[in-house]
Amino acid sequence: MSQNEILEKLKKAIEEMESEMAEEAAEEAVEAGIDPLVAINDGLAVGMKTISDLFDEGEVFVPQLLLAAEAFEAAVSILTASMSEEDKKNASLGKVLIHTVQGDIHDIGKNIVKTMLSASGFEVIDLGRDVPVTEVVAKAKEYNVDIIVGSALMTTTMPSQRDIVDMLKEEGVRAKYKCMFGGAPVSSEWVEKIGGDGYSESASEAVEIAKKIMLEIRGDTNGTSKSIDCI
Repeated sequence: MSQNEILEKLKKAIEEMESEMAEEAAEEAVEAGIDPLVAINDGLAVGMKTISDLFDEGEVFVPQLLLAAEAFEAAVSILTASMSEEDKKNASLGKVLIHTVQGDIHDIGKNIVKTMLSASGFEVIDLGRDVPVTEVVAKAKEYNVDIIVGSALMTTTMPSQRDIVDMLKEEGVRAKYKCMFGGAPVSSEWVEKIGGDGYSESASEAVEIAKKIMLEIRGDTNGTSKSIDCI
C-alpha cells in the first residue's frame, strides 16, 4: 500500500470507530516507514476531526465518540512504540491537567473534553470531580503541566475557577500555567473577568483553544494576555 492509502485507512478506521482496523493500519504504517507524526496528524487526527464535528452536530453520541477515541489510542500506541521518551514528549501537543471544580460532582462534560484532548494528541491528567483548589495547584506543579482545565456545571461552583487563578498568583506561579475554563453557566466574559486564558462552549472548541494556547507557549504566535474563545 502507498503512504496515501495507509493514511486514508487510518482516517477511515477512526471514522468507522474500528480499533482492529486502526491497529492494522498503524502496523502497516510502521512497516512502510511512515513517520509516526505524519500517520497521526494526516491520518488519525483527520478521522477524529470528522467524528468531533459529527458529535457537535448531534450526528454521533458519547458512546461512538469513546469508541473512536479507543481506536485512536490503540493506533497511537503502535505508532509510538519505537519512539524514544524524548520523541514522545516532542510529539505531544502539550500536558493538560483537567478536573471538575471543588463542590461540583458533574463530570460528563469534563470526560468528553478529556477524551477529545487525549485523542487529539495531548497528554491529559484527570483529577476527577469535586477537586479542591489546593490540590489543583499542587498537582499542576507536580506534573509540570502546560494547561489547567476546570469545569463548573453550577453557578455556585464557578467561583472555584477564580480561586484557582488567584492561588496561582498568590504562589507566584501564574505565568507558568495557562487556565482554560468551561461549563454550562460559564461564559467568555466570566473567564476574562477572572483572568483566565481560554473558554469554550464545546469539546471540539476546547481542543482548538488548547492548540492555540500551546502555540503561544511555544512562541509560534504573538500571544496576548486576553482570554481566547471560539464563539
